[in-house]
Amino acid sequence: MTEPKTPALKAFSQGLDGLDVTPLWDRAESAMQPGTPCVPKLWRYADMRPRLIESASLISEEAAERRVLMLENPKLRGSSFAATTLYAGLQIIMPGESARSHRHTPSALRFLLEGEGGYTIVEGERVTMRPGDFVVTPSWSWHAHGNDGTGPVIWLDGLDTPFSRFFGATFRENSGLANVPKIGEGTASAAYGSNLLPIDCKPNNSSSPLLLYPYARTREALQQLSRQDRPHPAHGFKMRYTNPTTGGHPFPTMAVTMQLLPEGFCGAGYRSTESTVFAVVEGGGSVNTGSEKLKFTERDIFVIPSWCAYRLEADSETLLFGFSDRAAQEALGFWREDVVMDDPRPQTR
Repeated sequence: MTEPKTPALKAFSQGLDGLDVTPLWDRAESAMQPGTPCVPKLWRYADMRPRLIESASLISEEAAERRVLMLENPKLRGSSFAATTLYAGLQIIMPGESARSHRHTPSALRFLLEGEGGYTIVEGERVTMRPGDFVVTPSWSWHAHGNDGTGPVIWLDGLDTPFSRFFGATFRENSGLANVPKIGEGTASAAYGSNLLPIDCKPNNSSSPLLLYPYARTREALQQLSRQDRPHPAHGFKMRYTNPTTGGHPFPTMAVTMQLLPEGFCGAGYRSTESTVFAVVEGGGSVNTGSEKLKFTERDIFVIPSWCAYRLEADSETLLFGFSDRAAQEALGFWREDVVMDDPRPQTR
């Protein structure tokens, strides 16, 4: 029970202002509760794509360096962040364009939404990207992008920039070298992508050395799982991408997942301390946060902030890509979850 403040105690607290200290007993109780100021938000691809195409006619790739529309949480306007711990942006590269090489301390992922002929070059290895593919760009690795196709290429960028900014460790460097691959394409996949490892491989607790996680393989795994198992009450069929050298997450800070919701799926309520950015790969449905119901379709992006309860529903078979801060939270011992089920059995409409 909180005792009322006496005039003397109030005067004492006010007298501390000039010393740059604050009494602990004056701290708001909300300071020790889960969650963040962020709110759920959905960005419709039908709204974003025309803006991206227009931007390509207004600013060159060379001038912009990275032609990206950053997805900002309504409660974090001006921050460039989709959640307090996650950066998300939509990047477009037009046919024949390339983005010069640079590197930075934040780790990055690419998730291709549209187009053929797009590629990235990571530490000298070219990685061709196809819709639904997940690509790793480790911290402080040189990377460049390009488009050899005939139409626009658009992908989702996901970075852990809030972490490096929080620690005051955000560094960035441009390269004066040409964007020319020096390593044969598929080298990382051959070394790490076939349930095999080089004999002298040492566990890598940083980012995954496997650069490309093809969507076709991921989708096949989920389809097979859905034919043999029962869906999770809240998630449907959900799998996480792994670092093949450790079995852990592909980044020290970010977990990355893909999940399949069967047609008619009505998920149980769920919340966790992780903030998650979702991209709709196939299908459509809705996410119900209690205060609002957000309808989504293919290529839409939405964010669910920490400790926000939500339910997923699928109008048709739906696949959702997601990345979150769960890896960092697990490493620090912070991560918690809560499944709210009136009926323990998965529901369908």
